Amino acid sequence: MDEEGVEHLRRAFSVCYDPLLADKPEILLDRLRSAHALIVGPDTRVDSQLLAAAPRLRVVALLDESLDNIDMSACEAAGVQVFPATDNNESVADYVMAGLLLLLRPDRSHEPGQADACPADQRVGRAVDKGHLGLVGFGRTARQVARKAKALGIRVSAFDPFVPETDAIWRVEGVEPLSLAELLRQVDGVSLHVPLVESTRQLINADSIGLMKPGAILINSSRSGVLDDVALTRALRENRLGGALLGVFETQGLTEAPNLILTPLVAGGTDESSVWASRLTAEKVRRALLSDRTQAPL
Repeated sequence: MDEEGVEHLRRAFSVCYDPLLADKPEILLDRLRSAHALIVGPDTRVDSQLLAAAPRLRVVALLDESLDNIDMSACEAAGVQVFPATDNNESVADYVMAGLLLLLRPDRSHEPGQADACPADQRVGRAVDKGHLGLVGFGRTARQVARKAKALGIRVSAFDPFVPETDAIWRVEGVEPLSLAELLRQVDGVSLHVPLVESTRQLINADSIGLMKPGAILINSSRSGVLDDVALTRALRENRLGGALLGVFETQGLTEAPNLILTPLVAGGTDESSVWASRLTAEKVRRALLSDRTQAPL
């Protein structure tokens, strides 16, 4: 967490700041006995067991927008407010565009010893402005990706069953709504932007991948369970897909494959977004606790 965000809280409250507590569950539970607020990253599971150890807890805040590690039902039952950070969509969109450009133009001549010796067939790629990008999910981040892609001349379509085809947002953003099957069959690249819920678990599986155009690329910066990693790597090894970028993945099912780029969970993380998320989160916690204080003593 950014130091200024921590200091913002220290001006009003007693604060225990220790990023390593995520790896020390017993110490964390002990510290929570007197805590009114808890700020976590994606590695800390907030469930009924944790909440039982924190009888005075009123607020849980996250430093990213994922709620995968939060038991929302348990928090609601305990009367605990949950505040995700929701302003890293610009950084995620940049990550997606970087992967899209890299995979559409897989030039390997930059690799050591390859500048002159790189075979001609490894120096070519597809024209970016001739591409067709498909977005699975059409929320804030996907819309930001669409704007950046369209600025490069890329045609953009999207699938989102929760955004009706009559919604004006499609016209405003200049994006064509398609069914999932239509989108997978038509586009040159697919980027995933959906939460992990029961209806999206392995939404992109062997059958889905089988619908994609030969040589199409796939980018997942959303949630690991949305994509069947085994089916993806098989398609890459069989040269049915042109490449993939995964910022989230289930490592137990992942094997080496050509044109597969793996990164840590950094899609939403830049210096600027980390600072902004820290300060935004600190202010949400401060307001919630001060409001609670006016209603009843902490």
